[in-house]
Amino acid sequence: MEEPLFSGIFSPITNLFSTVLTVLYNLLDNFGFGSYGLAIILLTVIIKIILYPLTKKQIQSMKAMQEIAPKMKKLQEKYKDDPQALQQKMVALYQKAGVNPLAGCLPMLIQMPILMAMYYTFFSFDYGGAQPSFLWIPTLSDTDPLYILPILAALSTLLMQKISTVEMNQQTKIMMIFFPLFMGFISINLPAGLVLYWVTQNVVQILQQLLIYRNIDANSNSNKEAA
Repeated sequence: MEEPLFSGIFSPITNLFSTVLTVLYNLLDNFGFGSYGLAIILLTVIIKIILYPLTKKQIQSMKAMQEIAPKMKKLQEKYKDDPQALQQKMVALYQKAGVNPLAGCLPMLIQMPILMAMYYTFFSFDYGGAQPSFLWIPTLSDTDPLYILPILAALSTLLMQKISTVEMNQQTKIMMIFFPLFMGFISINLPAGLVLYWVTQNVVQILQQLLIYRNIDANSNSNKEAA
């Protein structure tokens, strides 16, 4: 299978991930659980745990922006003919709410090289002489013959978006339908190992989001009771 474009740029990180994946497989094999499928799941969980502080910061920023969204909309309607006044009022709103609109972007920018490296790692990983089968999948280096992973990729992406999105306009609703379908469609022709990584990442992301939202709500309720 031809390597994706620009894969060489991420080669130092992909080499590291490949090494860690091999180490995890050998470790599992020593305990009688030699499976590259399990190794991929374990590596993905480890990466998501390492990135948890960035994920938390990003979700907290998104949650804060969602909470002040109604006030932002009112300001936009009130000062639609006065861009300068609108900008001043928006800055004042951000300051009062303690929100930095760029705070949610920085964690994503930091995570992107890691996410891309993970993609390139699983796209062209050399499984060596081991038989990389997993559950119903004959080999993780080929596509899923039963299309179960592509379906899981679409469903997990949809669920992750539903948890992340509070208010939806027409464009958001279209994207919420289109993007999961797109992920499921392209997953049909991707190596099963790569799609397994994507599904695992989505599941861990969903669990992390639920945990972070629960903590945010708990802190909010505590602050209300204290007030």
